[in-house]
Amino acid sequence: MSGNGTTRERLLDELSTVSRRYMAAYALFNQAVADRLKLHPTDVQCLNLLGLEDGPVTTGRIAELTGLTTGSATRLVDRLEKAGYVVRERDAADRRRVLVTTVPERFAEFGRIWDTLGAGWYALFDELDESEIGLLVGHMRRTVDFSAHQIARLRDGEV
Repeated sequence: MSGNGTTRERLLDELSTVSRRYMAAYALFNQAVADRLKLHPTDVQCLNLLGLEDGPVTTGRIAELTGLTTGSATRLVDRLEKAGYVVRERDAADRRRVLVTTVPERFAEFGRIWDTLGAGWYALFDELDESEIGLLVGHMRRTVDFSAHQIARLRDGEV
């Protein structure tokens, strides 16, 4: 085996270990935020994802965003509505459709906590050049796609 292969294998092993620690650290951070807000960790990530949407969404869209079943997404919306973060409203264009809309004041409170906790985040990248940041962005995009595929496999009973 060449020295390059050995180095690559060592780096991939280290990447695996660091990735597991990274995911655990983020899951535990998310749990702490959820505890602070008296929400479920999935609810926190749903709010995060709703902040990336252009406007109100259906519960079906929330199911797509989170990888949850429609029943689980409905229960998630119920919890967020009870906590005051979202409201359900009839779609003006199609009265049969119900849209989930964030409550601006409550969502702003969520955003302030998120902004306070993430204040030093950009500084983590101060030593990186644009190509290194681009590499991280590409990796994260591939990881998001990979995770969505794995969630689908789990939901479909493949694993």
